Amino acid sequence: MARLSDVIEDIINEMINENDGFVEITRGELAERVNCVPSQITYVLSTRFTNGQGFLVESRRGGGGWIRIRRIEYSDNPSRYVMHVLNAIGDSLSQHQAEIYLKNFIDYKVVSQAVGAVMKAGLSDQALARVDGALRDAIRMDIMKNMLLRFVLGSDPDPDEAPFATNGKGGR
Repeated sequence: MARLSDVIEDIINEMINENDGFVEITRGELAERVNCVPSQITYVLSTRFTNGQGFLVESRRGGGGWIRIRRIEYSDNPSRYVMHVLNAIGDSLSQHQAEIYLKNFIDYKVVSQAVGAVMKAGLSDQALARVDGALRDAIRMDIMKNMLLRFVLGSDPDPDEAPFATNGKGGR
């Protein structure tokens, strides 16, 4: 069964997708819809809809308060999103945070589904199981930054395909 946070995230993402990248909601209405307290909505917004993850969130609390969520569009220039992530990523990266970034990379056509899956495997807790728990998120962040820097510093991609997309034969 999905965690409540995942359900809330999915509902908000669905609303954003249905409304061309923008949605205005109230915490109370959404909390009522998923049968939770409004603070759970606040938690999901603060952890899964951040600027670093490609969203702009504005809110006004109190009676008649609202939350506006806008997806920041990078589809015209995926390299801008990569640079944005490199600048926003911080000193550590949890597996969940890495998965959110990777989903966005696929959505913005920065990487193909196949490359995203390989990156996800390489950044997973399972792949880093031998790394001490206290260091795991910092090392994951180092790996992610290195992957992203290789993308930014690499050769110019073919404009007709995602930069890390393969031709199906293991190469570009």
